[in-house]
Amino acid sequence: MRYDFDQIIERRGTNSSKWDNNLALFGREDVLDMWVADMDFRCPEPVVRAIGERAKHPIYGYTTPHNGLYEAIIEWNRRRYGWQIKREWIVFTAGVVNGLYSAIRAFTHPGDEVVIQPPVYYPFSAAVKNTGCQVVYNHLRLVEGRGGRDAQYEMDFDGLRELFRGRTSFPARHPKIKLLVLCSPHNPVGRVWTADELRTLAEICIENNCILISDEIHCDLLVKGVEHTTTATLSPEIERNTITLNSASKTFNVAGLATSYVIIPDADKRRRFIEARAGANSGNVFGYAALEAALREGDEYLTQLRDYLRGNLELFCEYIKTRIPRLKVTHPEGTYLAWVDMRGLGMSVDELSDFVRNRARLALDDGYAFGPGGEGFQRFNLACPRSIVREALDRMEKAVNAL
Repeated sequence: MRYDFDQIIERRGTNSSKWDNNLALFGREDVLDMWVADMDFRCPEPVVRAIGERAKHPIYGYTTPHNGLYEAIIEWNRRRYGWQIKREWIVFTAGVVNGLYSAIRAFTHPGDEVVIQPPVYYPFSAAVKNTGCQVVYNHLRLVEGRGGRDAQYEMDFDGLRELFRGRTSFPARHPKIKLLVLCSPHNPVGRVWTADELRTLAEICIENNCILISDEIHCDLLVKGVEHTTTATLSPEIERNTITLNSASKTFNVAGLATSYVIIPDADKRRRFIEARAGANSGNVFGYAALEAALREGDEYLTQLRDYLRGNLELFCEYIKTRIPRLKVTHPEGTYLAWVDMRGLGMSVDELSDFVRNRARLALDDGYAFGPGGEGFQRFNLACPRSIVREALDRMEKAVNAL
């Protein structure tokens, strides 16, 4: 079927985290919501149908994933990413962040250290701290664009090696680094890491006895001409040292169903993860039905979605470049998020937040929330009808011009 992504679907009054909390979160009701990373598009028809069919059975008791769901995950990863996984490698969790908490608990003790690469998805930092561990930052580097291209982020491999060697400005060595959490593709900066970049990162981790946690939840959402590499496919050794977190929630807009999966090839790591997950929810009856339907029948939806999102991104980048040149969009390769450099406005963190909410009347994610290096940036969610993107750009242009 053809999907109408231009359709405005009213989400207010549905207990939407994104649309029903404006007064509490942003101080006013008239902001345009482009913050939390879910989409304002309807879910794929096969997903809606699968949930409806399951809902017809009047009992919604405890449930377990069946063989067909495992097969759908195995086939999706083989067909789209060339990764031949085994059934026993798959463990279900109630969301990728839930899986991250379980992984940290499984492989660390309180006081151990975990590397993250800011600016990065802010639950990473919270998960490390809330499990009693210490955050170690390996900052991404913003590199000026080449050949007329927008600026782009790179991983600091030399800096990472120095962290493991202890030859940094920190007063002590870091012998307690147990994990590195990778965002691939990267939220919020939009990088899709190359195979060479991922290989270098993974090998540094192996050399330093550090487990690599690879959050690949945005892997299906790519700019044209860009390909995602699943980290664990790079070598057998890397596969054994990597724990991959994934879900259909971003690709098919089913985040509210709280169902994701973790792929853990190494048997000992898998055992420890399952022990750490004990007592936590691992999905639900409707989430399992939706996940299987999405992976089995979601290709046409994904093709149309990616085309539409690319159009939104092209409109957004061109508009800012030509009409709001004081702002800069970092070079986008993946996700449906735009990372916008607003440092050219010369505002403090608090001033920028106030400007976006009260002058531009936009509900965005403040860049500082993503950790060091995010100050002066804002994250836009472009997974919405194009008319909303245009309205947001118009509001921003008028607000900047009024300065």
